[in-house]
Amino acid sequence: MDALEPPLPAGLVPEPSDWKEEEGAPHRIPRHRLPPRYLAKLSSVGSISEEETCEKLKGLIQRQVQMCKRNLEVMDSVRRGAQLAIEECQYQFRNRRWNCSTLDSLPVFGKVVTQGTREAAFVYAISSAGVAFAVTRACSSGELEKCGCDRTVHGVSPQGFQWSGCSDNIAYGVAFSQSFVDVRERSKGASSSRALMNLHNNEAGRKAILTHMRVECKCHGVSGSCEVKTCWRAVPPFRQVGHALKEKFDGATEVEPRRVGSSRALVPRNAQFKPHTDEDLVYLEPSPDFCEQDMRSGVLGTRGRTCNKTSKAIDGCELLCCGRGFHTAQVELAERCSCKFHWCCFVKCRQCQRLVELHTCR
Repeated sequence: MDALEPPLPAGLVPEPSDWKEEEGAPHRIPRHRLPPRYLAKLSSVGSISEEETCEKLKGLIQRQVQMCKRNLEVMDSVRRGAQLAIEECQYQFRNRRWNCSTLDSLPVFGKVVTQGTREAAFVYAISSAGVAFAVTRACSSGELEKCGCDRTVHGVSPQGFQWSGCSDNIAYGVAFSQSFVDVRERSKGASSSRALMNLHNNEAGRKAILTHMRVECKCHGVSGSCEVKTCWRAVPPFRQVGHALKEKFDGATEVEPRRVGSSRALVPRNAQFKPHTDEDLVYLEPSPDFCEQDMRSGVLGTRGRTCNKTSKAIDGCELLCCGRGFHTAQVELAERCSCKFHWCCFVKCRQCQRLVELHTCR
């Protein structure tokens, strides 16, 4: 069976021209990790505002191209969700042997995610969550004509406050993510073990948003007396979603396909483990150790990676460097210091230099 590609279409992530070499880095660093100008430096496709653009988005299957053409106004939100997913993945795994590096080729996360590993499980979950999150926020901010605030949240709550304001329309965001992201797996036959794994993890990503929805409130009254309190439902910060899915990654369940009644389902490979829930991540194959570079498998290795000499955790030099040892160098670090506030209204700082020890894996 051919491995299925991850749900991030290539046209929705930075093109090779949008990368820069970072001196001393073990691999290329995407420009979208740099400060605010990254949005202007993404791909040459630009804003997805014409049907012809949908045809140029590499990696989409035909049914996704058709959805793109029917939902042009939503596609920039899908693209933002894809960018958000990459950035969050790289943040969550910044200190791990596999640090969610993206590549110039398809699939953008390398062959690591074409295998049924727990890393692939996280990529699928965070990607589907990113799309649902970005589309939901676009609805609430008034960017889209097809959706707006969630008007089903109204009246007085059991706690006595008034539902008002603009509740995030998470139902629309989740529904669009299901339609757009999941169609790739369903088109290849949802009974295959890899399709079952991907669909499960896609849904787990969206549930990470749903289970962390928040209630935000505002008080009204004389001198903030809160005589009347109005509240609305809001999606959590995406960083919180990333943390939740990272915890699910650490506790992911290894599964295998098994016939249950008239259909196939994924069950824990170890019968002693309790069944996984809809919110858990599942995987089919054990992960490589990611220690040595293997470009055929999309593994970049850890040589040249910065490590923490004093840590005993996975970011420590012993574990991150896989026992190969590490180099130590004195590096001059420039930072702001002696900052003073000047009326009105700016802060002026000096540039100070200090020497720090930098440890990198052999």
